[in-house]
Amino acid sequence: MTTTHKTKATRPSGTKGSLQAPTRKPAARKSAKAAGAAPAPARPADAVSDVHSETQRDVVNRLKRIEGQVRGLIDMVESGRSCEDVAQQMSAARKAMDKTFYRMMACTVMEAVALTDSEGDARREVERSTRILEKYA
Repeated sequence: MTTTHKTKATRPSGTKGSLQAPTRKPAARKSAKAAGAAPAPARPADAVSDVHSETQRDVVNRLKRIEGQVRGLIDMVESGRSCEDVAQQMSAARKAMDKTFYRMMACTVMEAVALTDSEGDARREVERSTRILEKYA
């Protein structure tokens, strides 16, 4: 019988806020839990990782829905639907993209603040996120 391991999303070292597929936990950590050892207290990094994983799933789900909206737009144009109908659906897809972008950026800011060691570092990370918002929003 094989057991499955839950995974958490991680970031490659040197990158901040990038969404990446989850990786496996070390087997030793899992076996200690299975042996009846008390779970370690949650660290801020673990909480951030949980939030990051949840946000990653949310962003991917939103993008899949948007993909469906765009496919529907293509069908609408190819079938000769009115410009107003197409414009309305384009607006909805654009707003969905904006909401997804802001959700991702909110996660980036939360991670930056939670993972920094000093107030100065936190401020620099928030300023970095602000520059990204100014550039792309």
